[in-house]
Amino acid sequence: MRKTALLAATATLLGTLAAPPAAHADGPFGQGLDHCAPTDAGTLACHFDVAPGTYDVTVTLGGETAGSTAVGGETRRALLAETATAAGRTVRRSFTVDVREPEGEPTGPAGTPGLDLVLGGAAPRVTALRVTPAPAARRLFLVGDSTVCDQPGDPYTGWGQQLPVHLKRGVAVANHADSGESTVTFLANPALFDTVEAAIRPGDPVLIQLAHNDKQTDAATYRANLTALVERVRAAGGEPVLVTPVVRRWFNADGTLDNGTALLVNGLGVDHPAEVRALAGSLGTPLIDLTALTKARVEQLGPEASKALYLTAEKRDNTHTSVRGATEYAALVAGELRARGILPEPLLR
Repeated sequence: MRKTALLAATATLLGTLAAPPAAHADGPFGQGLDHCAPTDAGTLACHFDVAPGTYDVTVTLGGETAGSTAVGGETRRALLAETATAAGRTVRRSFTVDVREPEGEPTGPAGTPGLDLVLGGAAPRVTALRVTPAPAARRLFLVGDSTVCDQPGDPYTGWGQQLPVHLKRGVAVANHADSGESTVTFLANPALFDTVEAAIRPGDPVLIQLAHNDKQTDAATYRANLTALVERVRAAGGEPVLVTPVVRRWFNADGTLDNGTALLVNGLGVDHPAEVRALAGSLGTPLIDLTALTKARVEQLGPEASKALYLTAEKRDNTHTSVRGATEYAALVAGELRARGILPEPLLR
């Protein structure tokens, strides 16, 4: 009885009420839905034994009944936004994934080797799946802290985890952000910036957002460290982009965030966003002023509604974002990538 129910669930997820499709072992990794199995959560979990690198994934969504499908993978990355399909219709979508070891945070758990995908959403319907190597794909590198990183555990979510849904096939997010890191530690630990530097290829954008943990870093050291990061990215052929930090949800009585806690002024009086803005100007580096963008959004929502962007209710945490907050903040970053021409339009959704 359980086997019959499992087959029916698999058939529905695969977009048809008939028997599951035959294996699609049409490439070196046996690409296809034969690498997927239904889970108790109503999703399809897929695994491909591939080496570290960049891979294009093409999915055909839809089936006999209406569906709504999203694709995630690796360490809780959002790879394809939820896509609706009408009954009897299919659509094809493609994206590129960065597969690396360790899978998520550079100093975190190793994760599982290879590529893991989760085909989910409100009503997942998938009729085809293909994974192919994409060694020439560009990578968009992220250097940052816990507000950016691939957070391993729910409900914590970094904006870098949600950024891939904004990119089309041809460029992958390589999120090397790591919890607890400052400009000091990111440069000092060989598992962090040294690893990014070695992987950069000419033209790869490298977004740098470090401030939350520079609590005792003086202004001169902070500027020197950011300058070193920028110069080393350029020397490797990459395109550095400085990003001011996301705000903390810390309101004044008048409903604004105009205070040092919210706006990342450290214990030594160093105004991190102001330092980053000034340095971007002096170094001629593109700037994404995420502090200003997130401040405007949090103030727009106000003290009560803005709790949903952070883990205020769940963890009494006004620094780290929820899935919703990370999703909104990733959209702000994607908008800046588009507006400033950091990525060409064909590579952005």
